[in-house]
Amino acid sequence: MTQAQALPPCGIYKTTDEVAGVPAGRLVFFHNHGDPGPGVYLPEGWDTNRAQFSERGSTLEVQGQAAALAPLKAEGLYRVRETFHCCDQHCRSFAPGLLVQLGYDGGATPILFVPEWTKGGLSFPEMGQKVDEGRLALLDPLTVATAAPAEASTKPMAEGFLH
Repeated sequence: MTQAQALPPCGIYKTTDEVAGVPAGRLVFFHNHGDPGPGVYLPEGWDTNRAQFSERGSTLEVQGQAAALAPLKAEGLYRVRETFHCCDQHCRSFAPGLLVQLGYDGGATPILFVPEWTKGGLSFPEMGQKVDEGRLALLDPLTVATAAPAEASTKPMAEGFLH
């Protein structure tokens, strides 16, 4: 790999050809910098419908290999903009305004999960509906705050609530 080669941004991708020993048609996280160099990381599990990628990846072997990475829409929460069905067989309909969570399986197939209000709050199902990739254009991303990592604190409890 040469430094002059433009690399895609860090993020999730689908391999369209073999990349660093990973076959075509796989969900990967691409990290465009680091030591020993740019590489791909495979999912090793899922947590709340989001892929958890291995800390050990494979570096790109030859210049231009990153061209075989097709970017994917980010995992996360979305709002349905207009009615659509999951596929041409119309197995499931998604109505405007519906809150959905986008995730992927190991083959980079998009899956929509529909959260529900429960007595305990918003609940995310473990099972979702696979959808044709082209239908993702009908989703608008939502911005959701991310919790800061828990830190040990010596502050009084009441003061902690002010942060």
